[in-house]
Amino acid sequence: MAFWERSMSTDEPSTGTETPVEPEEEIQTGEPSLYKVILLNDDFTPMEFVVEILQRFFGKNREAAMRIMLQVHHQGRGVCGVYPFDIAETKVNQVMDYARSHEHPLQCTMEKE
Repeated sequence: MAFWERSMSTDEPSTGTETPVEPEEEIQTGEPSLYKVILLNDDFTPMEFVVEILQRFFGKNREAAMRIMLQVHHQGRGVCGVYPFDIAETKVNQVMDYARSHEHPLQCTMEKE
């Protein structure tokens, strides 16, 4: 039985001109693009504040936070985590707002992985 036949009311006479409804095309969805959230080194933000940021916003334990902080300090940048776009953007905004509210010039950015 065609879709249009099932949906017709039995109270109405058929005109014989009904057109079957084609199912919509399936939309293929893939994995979302991922983005690295990156802290950038500066000469003014205290190292301990960077560690706090990594623990507070990225859920790092003290050891992992120290390792990333040292990478930022020695290499000029360090990856805090990899997330879908919306989450990465939110993390960048949280870090920047928190740093500004504590009067630190810490920079945080994101880039496609």
